[in-house]
Amino acid sequence: MSEELLQEEAQTMADFEEHFDDANPWNLVKSYMENKTVLPVKVEGIVNGGAIAMVEGIRGFIPASKLSLSYIEDLESYLLKDIEVRVIDADQAENRLVLSAREILKEKEKKEREDRIANVKIGTVLIGTVETLQNYGAFIRLPDGLSGLVHVSQISQKRIKLPKDVLSVGDEVNVKIIGVKDGKISLSMKALEEVKEEPVEKVVIPKSENIGTSLGDLFKDIQL
Repeated sequence: MSEELLQEEAQTMADFEEHFDDANPWNLVKSYMENKTVLPVKVEGIVNGGAIAMVEGIRGFIPASKLSLSYIEDLESYLLKDIEVRVIDADQAENRLVLSAREILKEKEKKEREDRIANVKIGTVLIGTVETLQNYGAFIRLPDGLSGLVHVSQISQKRIKLPKDVLSVGDEVNVKIIGVKDGKISLSMKALEEVKEEPVEKVVIPKSENIGTSLGDLFKDIQL
């Protein structure tokens, strides 16, 4: 066989092997994992501890903890549901493909929160609910799903030692947005309290005609 034919055969075999590698579904899912590719899938089955979805013809397992951001009461509610997942583990030798929707949901939630915070306007007055109490302040749940902190110094014009002395979890309170920094919202209740003016002492100034200026007036009550 000529050298030219051998080179062509070698090239053909290399192309075949490259094509075979590209066509191998496990290589595809591994590339999805490396690139953190978002994959739309349909939940095709519910098993103990999770759900099943197919990726490139491979049976993938989605643990229940990776299906949602919160605990799922009824896994069956996810059957035939369309969701987005990422590959988080792919092992051809073990025939193991693990998928997750949780990371994608967390990223979407973070983006939505950032968008809502970007629209927050300083000076806005809202009604919120006391969510948690700490020694340094109270966290307030706002109507749009955001949370903000009322520092203990911003609870009242009166000196407050601990937030729990005047607030309880679940209380509805009026708050004013006084700052937004690094994704954190600062609130004030004190800013909405009416400022009580100190009573002004009334000073009566005698009329000029009643003021004596003569030496006689100055010494009339002095007995020598």
